[in-house]
Amino acid sequence: MIIPVNEQNVMEAAIIHSISWRESHRDFCTPEFIESHSPERQLKYIRDKMNKGTKFFILVDEEPVGVVSVTDSLIEDLYVLPEKQKMGYGTKLLEYAIGQCPDTPSLWILENNVNAERLYCRMGFAKTGRINAITDKLAEIELALE
Repeated sequence: MIIPVNEQNVMEAAIIHSISWRESHRDFCTPEFIESHSPERQLKYIRDKMNKGTKFFILVDEEPVGVVSVTDSLIEDLYVLPEKQKMGYGTKLLEYAIGQCPDTPSLWILENNVNAERLYCRMGFAKTGRINAITDKLAEIELALE
């Protein structure tokens, strides 16, 4: 079941976001930067985005397992707990997020995130050619639903 994030479940969403973000960025971020993404920091991040109009959703299957956010037609923050990955939860969250978009859904991924790219391409997304440099060694690439 996918439900909106609200005050009753926002900390659960922040914990999922923190754990999953740390794991997915561990190979190319410094340990200090990884550790700074605590549940408390991610709680503030989620609340700040929600206060600006972003809609967050949490997938619960007996227990919370994943989150996603949608701002207009921009899909972001798709995270599934590491031990719950490759079980279809990311696909469910993405399908739900696509349904929340009033126009063509788009998203940005780190260029080195091959697992995310595989999921998004399988779901009909394609690279748009737009690139956003994060550092001199790492960039984000935009994908949009065809």
